[in-house]
Amino acid sequence: MDCQPANCCGARVDCAGCEARPLALCGALKAADVQVMGSIAYPRKLDAGKQLIHEGDPADDVFTLTDGMLKLYKLMPDGRRQITGFMIPGDFIGLAYGQSYVYSAEAVTPSTACRFRRSALLDKMAEYPELEHRLLSLASNELAAAQAQMLLLGRKSARERLASFLLGLASRRGVGEGDAMPLPMSRSDIADFLGLTIETVSRAFTVMRKERLISLPDKHSVIIDDHDALRDAAGD
Repeated sequence: MDCQPANCCGARVDCAGCEARPLALCGALKAADVQVMGSIAYPRKLDAGKQLIHEGDPADDVFTLTDGMLKLYKLMPDGRRQITGFMIPGDFIGLAYGQSYVYSAEAVTPSTACRFRRSALLDKMAEYPELEHRLLSLASNELAAAQAQMLLLGRKSARERLASFLLGLASRRGVGEGDAMPLPMSRSDIADFLGLTIETVSRAFTVMRKERLISLPDKHSVIIDDHDALRDAAGD
């Protein structure tokens, strides 16, 4: 795994001051117990483009993203890449149903994650059942997201896919109509996630802008100008 040695493995994390905690696995704990997770957590800092986990490697660690953005992807036998999701602060990464990671995770922007040894986390879950309940909820959300992605790729048009993507990201980030939403991933990454070409994604952005559904202040941000109309465009 890629990390900056000075910023991981030796330091501890400040759970009480973590802004991502309410959305994360450790948010299941009472304030008085929050340092329970801090006692087994280590910060992992990544530069943009660096890997957090690699598909097929032993799933010895799990992570909570506390800052930045990661993209999850799988590689096909012919070398093509399918992005399966974008992780934002509070998301849990590395959940494996066997002994190996089933996807790779790469930093889209400079990012920070809390690293937990899988064995240590399992011990804490046995001691604090609320952690197990929260993990089950996170796994259920992941399954729901996978089902939504199958619908998006299998049934929706290019315009509907992009509209659904923007609405989903805005919902997860808590961004409302008229507010600027960071869009740090490249158009190529969005295309890989939506199963489209870069050209098709760029055209869809242009069409939505002309329809006044969205504004594009710059290449890495978007404003949803008409939420209801964008939802209609998504076919929801």
